[in-house]
Amino acid sequence: MVDSGNKRRVAGQALVWGLVLVGVIGIFATLQRQLIYFPTVVEEAVLDAEAARLDLSAWRNEQGQLVGWRTVADGSAPRRILVFHGNAGLALQREYYVRGLQALRQGWEVFLFEYPGYGSRAGEPSEQGIKSAAADALELLLGEDDSPVYLIGESLGSGVASHLAANFPSEVRGLLLVTPFSSLTDVAAHHYRLLPVRTLLRERYDSMAALPGYRGPVAFLLAGDDEVVPVALGQRLHDAYAGPKWLRIIPGAGHNTLPLHPGADWWRQVFDFLLQQE
Repeated sequence: MVDSGNKRRVAGQALVWGLVLVGVIGIFATLQRQLIYFPTVVEEAVLDAEAARLDLSAWRNEQGQLVGWRTVADGSAPRRILVFHGNAGLALQREYYVRGLQALRQGWEVFLFEYPGYGSRAGEPSEQGIKSAAADALELLLGEDDSPVYLIGESLGSGVASHLAANFPSEVRGLLLVTPFSSLTDVAAHHYRLLPVRTLLRERYDSMAALPGYRGPVAFLLAGDDEVVPVALGQRLHDAYAGPKWLRIIPGAGHNTLPLHPGADWWRQVFDFLLQQE
């Protein structure tokens, strides 16, 4: 009788834990976009004032809709660079890319792309929506003039930049990928080891599949102690890339503690490498 009772108790516990696991899987499957995207939403008037303080202006499409933010053009920029930020915050919080590029004194015109649903931009963030809007933004930029266009992709943005490079291989002159990953499913599998995320995850941002479609120069900047995107995933993406490439791993840096200030020595190294390929 004791053995029978123990068996029933174990079976009951297994059932409870099974139901809990099913519930967790259900929540993950239903709310995965809320677990991926962390937009900061701000009224456009507030962002306009902040942009003016940073010497940036609104970047709009032909319909007058906000696409992002750009440095104030003086008509003399020989090169342009389009920045795709990570999954949190908003584009104007990435002004360190503007400052770093300006410090090089190479005449860069910088464009900070804003994701749908972030900042004051309408819409909801999703992989399909972001990639479609990013392609529209690149085509808008290419339609302005024939100056070379480069891309920066930060974390989640590395998946966007890799996708664009694969789809516009002749138009994109080079990439800088900051804390990139092989795919978002690889990141999720690292953090949610007990869940079947490779089956459940709809937002994949598979740079391993995308980058082979590109053959231009790619610079990889990795954080040695990255607690969000394991450094091995960026290393894997770098190792698999067959085109011209440059790699720097910053020892001791975390996902959000990379030295991105204008005085960091990697700025000159990266853009010397990219421009050598022109």
